[in-house]
Amino acid sequence: MGLESVAYRRVVYDRERWRLLSEKRDRAATLMSVLRSKGVADAFVYGSVARGDVRPESDVDVFIPRVVNPELLQLIAESELGGYWRRAVVQATPGYVVKGYIYLDDLTSISFPLIEMLPAEHEFYTIAGKIELEGLIVGKRVSGMNKSLTVVVPVEEGHLEFPAESAPEIAAKLIGCDPRALRDRIRVLRRRQEHGRTGVYRELVLDGDQTFSWALKRLVDDNPVLRRRLRSGRRSV
Repeated sequence: MGLESVAYRRVVYDRERWRLLSEKRDRAATLMSVLRSKGVADAFVYGSVARGDVRPESDVDVFIPRVVNPELLQLIAESELGGYWRRAVVQATPGYVVKGYIYLDDLTSISFPLIEMLPAEHEFYTIAGKIELEGLIVGKRVSGMNKSLTVVVPVEEGHLEFPAESAPEIAAKLIGCDPRALRDRIRVLRRRQEHGRTGVYRELVLDGDQTFSWALKRLVDDNPVLRRRLRSGRRSV
C-alpha cells in the first residue's frame, strides 16, 4: 500500500524554485556546519527546507533535539554567525515542551528545548520532515506533512502531494512515523485552523540581559502543568 493507492498531485519545480531551495538549504548547511564545529553535531533542519516545498517566506529552522547551554549558542551566533536579531522562549500549549529560539534574521533561527522532550514531541519533527547535515550535503530530501495537512513526497522533478486526512496510514508509512502520532498531529492542526489559533500558547521575547533560564523560571512559576512536568524529573537548563 503506497502512493498508487491515493489521488496525488504532481508539482514540478521551475528554475526559480530550485534556486530558492538551494539558497535556503545552503543557509541551513552553514548553520549546522558551524554548530558541528563547536561540538553540536546532532542539529537538523526541518519543514519545507527538508522536504523541498519552499516559498520565499519559508523559514530556515535548525533544531537541536536536546537540552543545551543557551549561552553557548548565543556566543556561537555572535562570534561565528554575525550576531542574532532576537531571542525568544516559546511554548505551544500549557503542557508542551518549552523551547528557546535564537533568530539570526526574520526567517532564520536556531531552536532548542529548555526541558527534556517527550517521545511524542520528538515525533513532531519526523512528521514535518527533518534532515541532518550529511543529507543536505548530498542533496537528499525527505517526505513530511506541512501545516496545511498536505503530505509532500519528493521526486526528481519536484514533489508529489496529497491530503494527509485522505490516507493517514499511507502518509505515516511514507513519512516513517507512528500512525497514531500523525493522527494526533492532524487533529491538533485541524483544531488550530478551525479556531484561528497560531500554535503559540506563550512567547517571551528576551531583552538585554534577560536569560533563557529566567524566562523558563517565569513560565514555570505561572504554569502548574509545567511545574508537574518538571517534578517528574526531566532535566531543564
